This record gives sequence, structure tokens and C-alpha cells, in this order.
Amino acid sequence: MLQEKKSETDGEKRKVLLQRIMEDLSRESPEFYYQSTSEVARLVHAQIDSGRLNADERKLLEPLTIRDIEVLLSLH
Repeated sequence: MLQEKKSETDGEKRKVLLQRIMEDLSRESPEFYYQSTSEVARLVHAQIDSGRLNADERKLLEPLTIRDIEVLLSLH
């Protein structure tokens, strides 16, 4: 039960972090929202790899593949 709660918390944290990264990308590039989901996922993944996140944020998002990010984005 405790592990289940932690997973839910991690999932919510991932959503918030992904949203923040997408907001940052859209500020940097106005045409961001016109990109395909796969391109957005690649850009988000590149942000995760860029070293701009703190250690806790990287630990949470690092395991995500580009495909994982695509799926998460399609759920929103």
C-alpha cells in the first residue's frame, strides 16, 4: 500500500515536471505547440538530459524514454 502511494506521488510529480519543461520550451520557441507529439517528446527528453534539472528531478524523469514521454503527453 505504501509503495502504491509513493508511485502515485511520483506520477504526479512527473506530470508537474513535464508540464514545467513544456512551458519552458514554449517560452523559448513560439512554434513549440505546432510540433508533433513525437517531436515534443524528443525536445522534452533533450531537456531532461541537458542537466538543467536538479538531482531529484533528474532521478524522477531520467528513466523515461522518448516513447514513455509521448504516451504521457498523449494522456493530457
